[in-house]
Amino acid sequence: MALSLREYRARIKSTESMKKITRAMELIAASRIIKAQQRAQAAAPYARELTRAVSAVATFSNVDHPLTREEEDPKRAAVLIVTSDRGLAGAYSSSVLKEAERLAEKLRDEGKEIDWFIAGRKGEAYFKFRQRPIVQAWTGASDQPSYDTAADIGRVLIEAFLKEQGEDGDVDEVHVVYTRFRSMLVQEPTAVRLLPLEVVDAEEGVEQSQADLLPLYEFEPSPAEVLDGLLPQYVQSRIFFALLQAAASELAARQKAMKSATDNADELIKKYTRIANQARQAGITQEISEIVGGVNALADANSGND
Repeated sequence: MALSLREYRARIKSTESMKKITRAMELIAASRIIKAQQRAQAAAPYARELTRAVSAVATFSNVDHPLTREEEDPKRAAVLIVTSDRGLAGAYSSSVLKEAERLAEKLRDEGKEIDWFIAGRKGEAYFKFRQRPIVQAWTGASDQPSYDTAADIGRVLIEAFLKEQGEDGDVDEVHVVYTRFRSMLVQEPTAVRLLPLEVVDAEEGVEQSQADLLPLYEFEPSPAEVLDGLLPQYVQSRIFFALLQAAASELAARQKAMKSATDNADELIKKYTRIANQARQAGITQEISEIVGGVNALADANSGND
């Protein structure tokens, strides 16, 4: 019985140590998520207005730009998956990977091959474990992404998209799969097509409400040169916005997972403490019974001698 008590006390001690770690990680995630959420919210207006500006220029300039040109028979698509560098975030990375697999199934049904681009060590490990090829991966800054990382990703994807069809490494579409931050409780895996840019139909634009009307521009020096400057900025901005959304989602998921782990540790400590107390009481009862039995046996022996 003493050995059993020792085991339960050791489990209680180890669970308390684990609880301190999960509690600390929960507090760290909670302290970082506010800043990550503010960065994501601050980037949203710029990304939204840049998207409207690029859509307006592409729609009303009537310029056939490579980044807006639809291939008649697309054969290959690039998919960028944004995952985390670290674990202990619940189902965060697995959810975005499942969304990527659903997108991949849809693209394959359309007869397209897929080139994978990965942001985050979890996604890289997922593909390497399954021995699936990755064109390029970026790791090391999933919870604090920088614009330099987004610009590098954007350059690589644009270069692949601008290659001639049939050239090594060319793609006809670019998709991004990331986790959109809705609230502290809801993070939604999302897949969006980044390239080619979807041009808004000018006829439909006339029928839109005043709030949704696209702005009109005068182009200087020319619409083609304006698009040459705007579209790379647009792609990099959209990728940076996706990275910021994913970072906020990762921290929210980690805080939720660590809070759940801390609560589970509390329950385990209560359970082991209760079992240890029961075992201790059973041991005391058994010892008392043995003592009483010994006293009775001694009394019977003494009475027999008399």
